[in-house]
Amino acid sequence: MPTTRTVLITGASSGIGRITALQLLKRGWTVHAAARRVEAMEDLRGRGAVVHALDITDSDSRQALSDAVAEHGGGLDALVNNAGYGDVGPLETMPLDAARAMFEVNVFGLMGLTQALLPAMRSRGQGRIVNISSIAGRFVTPGAGWYGASKFAVEALSDALRMELQSFGVKVVVIEPGLIRTGFEAVSQPALAAGGDDPVWGRMMQNVATAWAEGFRQGSDPDVVAACIERALTEADPSPRYRCGSSSESALIQRFIPTRLWDAMVRRRMIGD
Repeated sequence: MPTTRTVLITGASSGIGRITALQLLKRGWTVHAAARRVEAMEDLRGRGAVVHALDITDSDSRQALSDAVAEHGGGLDALVNNAGYGDVGPLETMPLDAARAMFEVNVFGLMGLTQALLPAMRSRGQGRIVNISSIAGRFVTPGAGWYGASKFAVEALSDALRMELQSFGVKVVVIEPGLIRTGFEAVSQPALAAGGDDPVWGRMMQNVATAWAEGFRQGSDPDVVAACIERALTEADPSPRYRCGSSSESALIQRFIPTRLWDAMVRRRMIGD
């Protein structure tokens, strides 16, 4: 990669994306920061970032961003696909439209932007794509089935991309954060509260809300993930996956526990039986 490296970070208006942008600006990267809320990125602009509006669910918006980055010159060395969100609810009652909306951002938007930017990377014979997944991309918990499904999809797509692009010099990395204090639980609170009133699923959703509150209180700061992303961007031969943050080790431990035992452990904590 050249001395002055260029990265595009989506979802840069808050949380992990914002902290990563700040970290890479300090390291001398040229940072393109993209999000729906441009006004929330003014501090990044003040520190030297190139700020873009992006509705990742809109193909025209994705293409406009791709064109703007290309016009900036120098080529794009790295893409950090960080934009995403989570919605919660029992699988029986969560509206499919809500699930589709989540997939539009977490999966189809991510891939749509990647498709727009890949040809230039491939033609240059170098580049790095870092997809932000979650430990929810390795296992799911009650009340978060659709969110987990979207992150499972990110994991699968990343694996396929990594193999497809290897011969073109483009490396693909997945980051699997654990419980990170980004306000995720606060955003999910209305859905958790509504689920708690359900006559069938209320007790489960109340237990889920309690478990999440306890977990996120002990969560890691976003700069832990930012450091992990920087490592994935700068190591000459990056690992296909990096886990980081509170409870991220559970994604490794779960693989060695029999499914019935794992189910019983999770049910005891989050369903109460």
